[in-house]
Amino acid sequence: MKKQTKILIANRGEIALRILRTCREMGIPTVAIFTNTDELALHVRYADEAVCIGDRSAYLNSEKIIAAAKKTHATMVHPGYGFLSENAAFCRAVEANGMIFIGPRPETIDLLGDKLASREAAQRAGLPVLPGSDRPLPKEFPVELAIQVDYPILVKAAAGGGGRGIRLARSSDELPEVIQLARQEALAAFGDDSVFLESMVQQARHIEVQIIGDGNGKVVCLGERECSIQRRHQKLIEESPAPNLPAVTKTRLYQAAQQLGSSLRYRGLGTVEFLFDKQNQFHFIEVNPRIQVEHPVTEMVTGLDLVKEQLMLAMGNSLTIEPKDVEFHGAAIEARILAEDPSCDFLPSTGQINYLREPGGIGIRLDSALYQGIEVTADYDSLLAKVIAWGENRSTAIQRLHRALDELQIGGISTDLEFLKQIIISPKFIEGDVDTTYLEEVNLPQPNQNLELEKEIALAAALFAQQQRESRIEPQMQNSSTWQQTAWSEQM
Repeated sequence: MKKQTKILIANRGEIALRILRTCREMGIPTVAIFTNTDELALHVRYADEAVCIGDRSAYLNSEKIIAAAKKTHATMVHPGYGFLSENAAFCRAVEANGMIFIGPRPETIDLLGDKLASREAAQRAGLPVLPGSDRPLPKEFPVELAIQVDYPILVKAAAGGGGRGIRLARSSDELPEVIQLARQEALAAFGDDSVFLESMVQQARHIEVQIIGDGNGKVVCLGERECSIQRRHQKLIEESPAPNLPAVTKTRLYQAAQQLGSSLRYRGLGTVEFLFDKQNQFHFIEVNPRIQVEHPVTEMVTGLDLVKEQLMLAMGNSLTIEPKDVEFHGAAIEARILAEDPSCDFLPSTGQINYLREPGGIGIRLDSALYQGIEVTADYDSLLAKVIAWGENRSTAIQRLHRALDELQIGGISTDLEFLKQIIISPKFIEGDVDTTYLEEVNLPQPNQNLELEKEIALAAALFAQQQRESRIEPQMQNSSTWQQTAWSEQM
């Protein structure tokens, strides 16, 4: 007798909730996992079943996750992004226990997790790569190396991704120390201190191509995304399509991404990332073998549910999308709302969300796991939510995004909301003339402090009014019937 499909989501927060929603639409039973600090999280309440797997670090414990999957008779595991999504050993463990891993094959994850190996694979597929070393730097720093390279140069971790383990050396005097710092960061983040050198492209744009493959060589491109606005190699704003990108260049990018995916016999969703220089030349950087944080902008312009496509592929082992089926409509932009304080060098902010007003209206999507009363801790990534705006054209999408960021109010902690608003109204952003050094070079105006004060006063007044209303209503409810109490609770 064939088992009923049941999916365990090996993640938390907004991406877990995002995956759960598609599963519910498809009628697939789900299992959530959670740690001691996540017991009241929305993804726990939304899933059909939920299993506590231990302390705050348990999302990285493959044995506990596998045990939860076996206990609940899950047949598939979706890793989301981050955590174990790019861990080949976890993928093998899932498959060894008779379950399906929703993602690439473990050998593909192994290959793409090694930046030097992926560079070599890209070169074999005919993609242009940046000049750099083809093997890890030796443990003992070769003194003569410092005078042989062109500056500025990047020192990059060979393992991992997500912008971690990357350091910039501007001169030969800096290089030894930068290598050491990159090694330390790489070891802490990935358990591997191997690093290599790669030329830095000045004033480059970061453009990525979304692909999906059937694992047998068939690969379909689902458009590109502009991801140039970054802080410390971490993306803040992403959009599709990339503005001011020549059609001929876009065609070449798609062909390159498809060539690489086909040569790897890529299975599932993946993102091929490129740097685009001022001479209209692009260079391969890496492949992310998972669903991306910024996948909603692709969904908004294609009308596709990328999670559904992942699940359909995993369940049927065939790709239902044909290139002719992929159509692009309008423009979409995503802004990442982070629990960070821009006025204090983006230090993480923690505390309880004591007020929350979410945006809405035409063309607005909010991917979030927030609710009023949730506790934001420093245990996990600072990403709180993603606001995505779609418009018939880019200017409309920008206007809608600005309106949505204005509507979104989060009380109790500091966020980057005002910082994001300043970016999207800046002339260079509106013109689509940005690169990865944008935040280093642009002088953003300071937030309107009076406006912020007015908002804080309004929030405080709203909270006080709610408390007063509750204090008046609760005594009256003590003598009321059960159905009246339930109705009152629902209204509140």
